[in-house]
Amino acid sequence: MLKSIHPFDQSVIEEFPLHTVHDIRAKLDKAALAFSLWKKTTVKQRSEMLLHVAAVLRKNKEEYARIITWEMGKVISEARAEVEKCAVGCEYYAHNAENFLADRMVKTEAKRSFVAYQPIGAVLAIMPWNFPFWQVFRYAAPALTAGNVGLLKHASNVTKCSTTIEKIFHEAGYPDGVFQSLIIESSSVEQILESPIVQGVALTGSEIAGSKVGAIAGKNIKKSVLELGGSDPFIVLDDADLDLTVKIATQSRMQNAGQSCIAAKRFIVLDAIKDEFIDRFKKSIEALKQGNPFDEQVTTGPLARVDLADDLDKQLQNSLKHGAQLVTGGKKSGANFQPTLLSRVKPGIQAFDEETFGPLAAVISADTDQEAIALANASRYGLGASVWTKDIERGERLAREIESGSVFVNSLMRSDARLPFGGVKKSGYGRELHEHGIHEFVNIKTIFVA
Repeated sequence: MLKSIHPFDQSVIEEFPLHTVHDIRAKLDKAALAFSLWKKTTVKQRSEMLLHVAAVLRKNKEEYARIITWEMGKVISEARAEVEKCAVGCEYYAHNAENFLADRMVKTEAKRSFVAYQPIGAVLAIMPWNFPFWQVFRYAAPALTAGNVGLLKHASNVTKCSTTIEKIFHEAGYPDGVFQSLIIESSSVEQILESPIVQGVALTGSEIAGSKVGAIAGKNIKKSVLELGGSDPFIVLDDADLDLTVKIATQSRMQNAGQSCIAAKRFIVLDAIKDEFIDRFKKSIEALKQGNPFDEQVTTGPLARVDLADDLDKQLQNSLKHGAQLVTGGKKSGANFQPTLLSRVKPGIQAFDEETFGPLAAVISADTDQEAIALANASRYGLGASVWTKDIERGERLAREIESGSVFVNSLMRSDARLPFGGVKKSGYGRELHEHGIHEFVNIKTIFVA
């Protein structure tokens, strides 16, 4: 039995019985039948259905936002924005999938030679709780529109979100079996990946989860796309616009109570402006209002689970023990963790070396641009980054030196359906979104006609 618990007050929302081995087998059979029919539909037909999904999302935005906030605790305004982002992502693929999946003619000695993009089967998604709708839709919109069918193993604490998403696809008119929610433990993943109908897996989650699923996928020779942890550097150069920089620094680190793989976590600031940056950042963080996530005036909700707050507190205490300085925050009550700022952080301190998944910002000082880049790259992660400077050429030059899947110059690091998204190093492999995302789970087939 899985339980959904409201993080703010630990009240039980709903309980869900686990699917049995028989249930899982039946869902796999249903996915196989659905795929045999779904793959024969045209991209245009599938794109039109995706527009229906966007319409359903917008029609019921408030209902879905409340489910998100109940289950994982993000403030209600952020939950509404997440549902809207899902609708925008669906519209992006609805309008672009035909072009992304069109045959690509290649000039050779043949009468005709071209590349065709064809669906491969069922794609299993293993998704996290921090963006319980968006993470799913950014996989499902391209995968299903390419002609695949979807199986979702969501995080156990957002099972209501999982079953709701399945209902959304049904309401939008998708055939039975094209998208199914699996209420299972992680131990069932290997059984599912062994099924011949399942030809790929997309996972967003921790480095440990990614390594385990990647190994199972490799053992069964199945395609995998992994979007894992991040410890994103936020590099502030000495000519940065501090008003804008501090505003976005606060947003990037503290939105969703800091529970984002692509949140800025290591703030690498040149010495010339470090003290002023810390002073402004401290005031900005202290202006946040923490509390009940359903309160429209609250800016920061609880972490999704009590154990997550406990883990973050351990990282904080260890970092202080090894030389970091507490500038503001640092208090915890249940799953509620006060927005926190540390200074004097350096390599060898947990707040630098590890991913901190919560509202904790770490400031690191650097003497020069090149030291800032060296510090940015001194991480096993490489998901996202940002650079802040009034000199655009300087910013672009440094962006090329940063080891990460994305670098934003003078802008909030974020996922955008129009741009490929993913990481390097221990942040995973493969890409979601844009044209690259829809091509991850297709057979890129060469056809040569002599």
